[in-house]
Amino acid sequence: MFTGLIEEVGTIQNVRRGARSCVLTIGCKKVLEGSQIGDSIAVNGVCLTVTSMGGSYYTADVMAETMNRSSLRQLSTGASVNLERAMPANGRFGGHIVSGHIDGTGTVQSIEPDDNAIWYTIAAKPNLLRYIVEKGSITIDGISLTVAYVDEHCFKVSIIPHTQQVTALHDRGVGDIVNLECDIIGKYVEKLLQPAAGEEETKKEIGITEDFLKKYGF
Repeated sequence: MFTGLIEEVGTIQNVRRGARSCVLTIGCKKVLEGSQIGDSIAVNGVCLTVTSMGGSYYTADVMAETMNRSSLRQLSTGASVNLERAMPANGRFGGHIVSGHIDGTGTVQSIEPDDNAIWYTIAAKPNLLRYIVEKGSITIDGISLTVAYVDEHCFKVSIIPHTQQVTALHDRGVGDIVNLECDIIGKYVEKLLQPAAGEEETKKEIGITEDFLKKYGF
């Protein structure tokens, strides 16, 4: 589990591409502290496993499923990426519950300064927007942010300059694709409210019917 609080901005040192996958070599420092092979580190919000590491870098495999669903397929040498280690059991919960399993991608529509804030407008598909609520949490490229506006086409977040400066958001421009992870709680609630296989038929059988009403004098 992650919190959406970025620990470090790393740099892609190499991308070794396969037919439908790739291996990333990421230059960094802070997230290597206490890390070992097999640990999880979120890269632009995507949970990846450390497969090898050195004094100032580590590597991670990106499988085809992840390439298809995320913006990692667009990474190239020199790109900046947001990095966060998995939350330790005794860590502070400063952001929100982030799984590192993104739901899809969005596109930056506009970036507008507003006094001491910066507004980012992100276009997204309806199947993602349904889980995004005003004043709720959203993860953009691994960054835990608060939704300030949402409609049927896009949503907006307002961030302070510090967030832009210490994350890879400073490299994002209009038209860029970003990874999105919606609040996981909403998705679980929706799933649990849906009838399980065969449950709907059972409800129909035990529900109030015309025969039931006649039987009891109605």
